[in-house]
Amino acid sequence: MRWPWSSESGDRDVKRLSSWANPANAIDWEHYRDPRNVVPVVILTGATLLLSTFYRSYLKRIPQAINIGPTFWRRRSLFGRVTSVGDADNFRLFHTPGGRLAGWEWLPWRKVPETSKDLKEKTVHIRIAGIDAPEMAHFGRPSQPFSQEAYEFLKSYLLHRRVRAYVYKRDQYDRAVATVYIRRWLLRKDVGLQMLERGLAAVYEAKTGAEFGHLEAEYRTVEKRAKSKKVGMWSGKRKEYESPRDYKARHGQATQST
Repeated sequence: MRWPWSSESGDRDVKRLSSWANPANAIDWEHYRDPRNVVPVVILTGATLLLSTFYRSYLKRIPQAINIGPTFWRRRSLFGRVTSVGDADNFRLFHTPGGRLAGWEWLPWRKVPETSKDLKEKTVHIRIAGIDAPEMAHFGRPSQPFSQEAYEFLKSYLLHRRVRAYVYKRDQYDRAVATVYIRRWLLRKDVGLQMLERGLAAVYEAKTGAEFGHLEAEYRTVEKRAKSKKVGMWSGKRKEYESPRDYKARHGQATQST
């Protein structure tokens, strides 16, 4: 017999509380302490974090120099394909982290864009460290001797080829200043050193901000050798020679190379 003041919902609440108090419904914490359950979860979580860190560090593409993080400079390098050469000492690189091992250029969704429209804001502007090439004609100013030869050499040497750039810093023009290497006949070649050797560039001279990595002494030795052989920009009369830095200063530019 139900009491007049009792209700069906009240009875249900009492039953529900009783069911929670029932030992059969208590949480079995031993299940979560069992190594057979804990170990796989720990391994899966650790592997996920490790793969995520590896991807961010080594496989994530960097579209532009402004996207290079502070911990990357002087510690890491960029591998990719040269998409254009703008002057005799700078070019644009499409970053392909992991190279062909990561599927670049053979997987359908990992192709390097070919048109300027598709490449817009997707390339790292690289300034070759430690060298200063003769200035080409800009804004009505005449070109320096051997500027066209230097440009043509760099273009034929790098364009559409894969290179590795060891980056040091970002300059005032949002370019990554870097020592650049290319594979030629299975040998690794320093691009800046090749230009110095041919007399198509001079060692970069500046009161502050010059970047060489650890290669300044070697660069100066090679430049001295090119001068003694009178190759390239050193083939003319000494008194008629004007360095790229002096040329820029004479035309009212900042001493930072453009």
